[in-house]
Amino acid sequence: MSAQYTLDTSTSRAHPTPAPMKRLTVPQIAARKGGTPIVMLTAYTARMAQLLDPYCDLLLVGDSLGQVIYGLDTTVRVTLDMMIAHGAAVVRGSYHSVVIVDLPFGSYEASPQEAFRSAARVMAETGAAGVKLEGGAAMAETVAFLTARGVPVCGHVGLTPQAVNVLGGYGARGRSAAEHDKIVGDAQAIAAAGAFAIVVEGVVEPLARAITAAVACPTIGIGASPACDGQVLVVDDMLGMFERVPRFVQRFDELATRIDAAAAAYAAAVRERSFPGEAQLYRPA
Repeated sequence: MSAQYTLDTSTSRAHPTPAPMKRLTVPQIAARKGGTPIVMLTAYTARMAQLLDPYCDLLLVGDSLGQVIYGLDTTVRVTLDMMIAHGAAVVRGSYHSVVIVDLPFGSYEASPQEAFRSAARVMAETGAAGVKLEGGAAMAETVAFLTARGVPVCGHVGLTPQAVNVLGGYGARGRSAAEHDKIVGDAQAIAAAGAFAIVVEGVVEPLARAITAAVACPTIGIGASPACDGQVLVVDDMLGMFERVPRFVQRFDELATRIDAAAAAYAAAVRERSFPGEAQLYRPA
């Protein structure tokens, strides 16, 4: 039985209470090919996981946390320790969704054995259900090595942010016939190696459709196509926390604007001494 985490109002800290349901599993996600679209968002903290969990099938602890949480200019500088710390928090804050954790740049590329050591740490230290790694045919051997040893793997093809220095930027991929065919081949290779799902990022729409038709596992689009078997966004982009977002993002709120207004109201209340008020004070008995 999974544990649902609720907010203790006396301490504002999370404490576990039994939840009357079991967490979704990787095989259940893999079986969703062609079915009800898979809902996936990134999460980096226990509280955000609590809020997103009832609505998501998958929570991704993405290496995008380097930019979103730490203010780094690239995901390349994210470490395995960062991923593990945030992965453990998201697992603690969820009870329904499958949680997967990105393997960061430099933690898996050298060999399948290195990838297994990194993935084993993630699985053991976070409680996550699997890992995600970027790359196509070159990573097929690694995907097969991990899955054969009990590590579920979600692949990632198309625009792969960890390879941005090789790609030369964040532009959409698959515009040429040669690149189209290569990316389809990449997806087929990692699907054949055992990936339970594949994130398809930043590709022209017909290519995303072609990939979805070419592989037996679910595809999860981000800047791809509504024809994918599911969709994922960076949660802070979706909530409107940043002024600039990629073209493929739809803002479902303008949270940054509301936070700005709340902070301004707080500052004004402090400066005019209307906060704290009577309701926030402790009086002698």
